[in-house]
Amino acid sequence: QVVLTESGGGSVQTGGSLKLSCLISGLRHDNYCLGWFRQAPGKEREAVANMPTRDGRTQYADSVKGRFTMSQDRAKSIVYLQMDNLEPNDTAMYTCATVPTVYGGRATICPMAAHHYNAWGQGTQVTVSS
Repeated sequence: QVVLTESGGGSVQTGGSLKLSCLISGLRHDNYCLGWFRQAPGKEREAVANMPTRDGRTQYADSVKGRFTMSQDRAKSIVYLQMDNLEPNDTAMYTCATVPTVYGGRATICPMAAHHYNAWGQGTQVTVSS
C-alpha cells in the first residue's frame, strides 16, 4: 500500500516562500509519476507540477512556472515543492499523489490530470495573505 504524507504548509505573506515535502512509502518499483495538486475552497482541484521518479520531464502549470520548483530525493523517498514569490491565488490545500508508469527514458512524461493518479496524501494547507 502506497502512503503519502505531506508537510511544510503554513501561512505566509505575498512574496514569501514555503517548501512542501511529501514522504512516500510502499512503492514497489521505481517507475512512478509523482504529482502535486492543489484545491482552493469552491474551486476544482488543479495540477501544480509533476515528474517521473526516474528520467523524464518535470512539468508545471502555467500559473506557477518560474515560481515553483519540484524535486525529489529518491534515497529518502521524499518529493519537494519549493514555492517562491507566493501570491494570494496560491492559497489552497496542496496534495501529493502518485501512479505507476511505464519507463520511457528521457521521453517519460507524466499526466497532468488528477484522475490518472491513484494514491493520494491528506494534504497540507498553504495560505498566502496580501
